[in-house]
Amino acid sequence: MSTVDTFRALHHHRAPEDPLVLPGPWDAASARVFAEAGFPALATPSAGVAASLGYEDGQVPADEMFAAVARIVRAVDVPVSADVEGGYGLAPKELVERLLETGAVGCNLEDSEDGVLKDPRAHADRLAEVRAAAGGRLFVNARVDTFSCGVTDPERAIERAALYVAAGADCVYPIGAPPEVLPLLRARIQGPINVGALTDEGPSPAELGARGATRITFGPGLQRRATRALREITAGLRRR
Repeated sequence: MSTVDTFRALHHHRAPEDPLVLPGPWDAASARVFAEAGFPALATPSAGVAASLGYEDGQVPADEMFAAVARIVRAVDVPVSADVEGGYGLAPKELVERLLETGAVGCNLEDSEDGVLKDPRAHADRLAEVRAAAGGRLFVNARVDTFSCGVTDPERAIERAALYVAAGADCVYPIGAPPEVLPLLRARIQGPINVGALTDEGPSPAELGARGATRITFGPGLQRRATRALREITAGLRRR
């Protein structure tokens, strides 16, 4: 079984209380920590990687993001999916080639830009082109940004998710969906659903799984928590 097939299989036939938990490494060192802890796969967060490179979220040049993902992939023996934001304006074929060069087995693709939702049918067409260019070599996680863009009606997220699944997306990610909406999303969306977990508060991964999440990611939450811990350590050094 190929690495991408192994990664794809991790998303299926899971018990509700056992979602796939994918920590988000921001560099090679954090990736090794997560892999050594026994997680079967990882998913990079664009904002966490941006912080590690000294950029604001959304400001990382494409070359630097792909290079960072490649370093993370080389550091571990488990599958790694990459958050490549909106795809950096690359044509589907080039985007797929760049991702495969890093060794990543999957990608996140957003359906908004600068806080504005994209036309869902046009975005579905792009997802279909990415999937066709990949030929099964990439696991495509289609982000649905309605909630994060202030559209609270879950029907809008469900409509977009249906288009993206029909276009060949392996998973959909209704980022920012309230936990109480997850059972409805689970009932109306075909295939795996990615849910973002909070690191300090909110439902646990198992609780999110019970509400309908197939897989759990953390965005930049783990990187920000590590940064806070480092600040505390540094403050202690200055007091000595």
